[in-house]
Amino acid sequence: MTKADIVEIIHSKYGLTKKDIVSIVDMVFQEMKDSILRKESIKLSGFGNFDVKVRGQRIGRNPKTGEEKIIPPRTVVGFRPSNVFKDEVNE
Repeated sequence: MTKADIVEIIHSKYGLTKKDIVSIVDMVFQEMKDSILRKESIKLSGFGNFDVKVRGQRIGRNPKTGEEKIIPPRTVVGFRPSNVFKDEVNE
């Protein structure tokens, strides 16, 4: 599913203008992105949580050569579906 698909579905259900819908969808995604960049979690009731975690520095190994290399710390975003959502998926 793409952003255009989301806009089309909302347009067909509610009859709002596509221009308005695109604006709203863009604002929602931008707010989510801004929260993640501030390293804040996003909790969407009935859907799930987006969590921001910092992975520490570690030593990795090239499996082919056995050479060790330091992997720098990095920030990752994870998603955990809510129990309600998991139940719907597993029905």
